[in-house]
Amino acid sequence: MGRKWWVLKCAKFAVLAVIVVAVVGAVVMSLWNWLMPVLFGWRTIDFWQAVGLFILSKLLLGGFRGGAGRHFSWRRRMQERWANMSEEEREKFRAGMRQCWDRHHHDDKR
Repeated sequence: MGRKWWVLKCAKFAVLAVIVVAVVGAVVMSLWNWLMPVLFGWRTIDFWQAVGLFILSKLLLGGFRGGAGRHFSWRRRMQERWANMSEEEREKFRAGMRQCWDRHHHDDKR
């Protein structure tokens, strides 16, 4: 049972990886070919060049660090803090958020 589970997990990961590469490559290629030739007169690129460009940009700009994991860890910490707050602390937090919200929307109406 354990081996089949592992093989199934690996197969799901491989399929997901192929889908992600296909979508990211298509999006990068479409955006590049839509913007760069018009704005800068550069050539269009094909799918594999778009995938390579994406990987290169992630490597050079410090990507692939698990941004989604950071998001979920922030969310988990916030949930823990909320769970540990007293009702008075929660109400104080809500009041502060309402003030911030009202101030933000009041500034937009000017």
